[in-house]
Amino acid sequence: MKRHKPFLPAVIAMVWFGCLLMATPLAVRADSDVAVGEQHEMPFPADQTLDLVEGVLRGEGLLFDVLPDNSIVTLWKPADTSAGFFHSLAGMNPRYRYEITLVPEGGSKTKVIVNVRTEYIPEAEIAKYKASQRFNMFKELDQLAADLPPASRTPNRGGVNFTLLPNEDLKGLARRVTGNADNWKAIADRNGLTSPTDVTPFQTIWVPDSLIKGATQPPQPRSP
Repeated sequence: MKRHKPFLPAVIAMVWFGCLLMATPLAVRADSDVAVGEQHEMPFPADQTLDLVEGVLRGEGLLFDVLPDNSIVTLWKPADTSAGFFHSLAGMNPRYRYEITLVPEGGSKTKVIVNVRTEYIPEAEIAKYKASQRFNMFKELDQLAADLPPASRTPNRGGVNFTLLPNEDLKGLARRVTGNADNWKAIADRNGLTSPTDVTPFQTIWVPDSLIKGATQPPQPRSP
């Protein structure tokens, strides 16, 4: 009668290895889906800042999508970090992407928040994938703004520049210089602003001549 004892260690090894594989996803979650954030302020409205951010990403060869809320998500890129043994075994390759949010701060200023999201990258190596480290994003933003600044939306003729008084918003300015607080919308549109409070103290605001209180209106043509 044949004995099968030599197979017992092999069976035990197989069971142990199977249990280890089943436990691997739990271990993977410890270093996957990690985001690290940075922020930088730009002296432009959100839409113009968006153009600058897109320009920097294109210059770096990063593919991206612009979401309906004007946030940006770059496509996943493979990391140059080696995958661990169990990650490789499970087909989980290290990768990263950037998630960028633009926050209007009033007074034609925008905060750029950049999160780097990583998967299967050891925590000790995540910092080197931050945008400021990977390709010095904020320095490139400032350089692009200096070399190719967005065109100003404020006309340089046909109006008057007014300085906001302390605690005055666009409605207050519109009431003071045009006689009608509702004119704040027309003033905001011409200054690249989005709300009555999207201003800073003593900010200079351009108001077209046609809205200024007491301005002489051009004569209307008479009907034949």
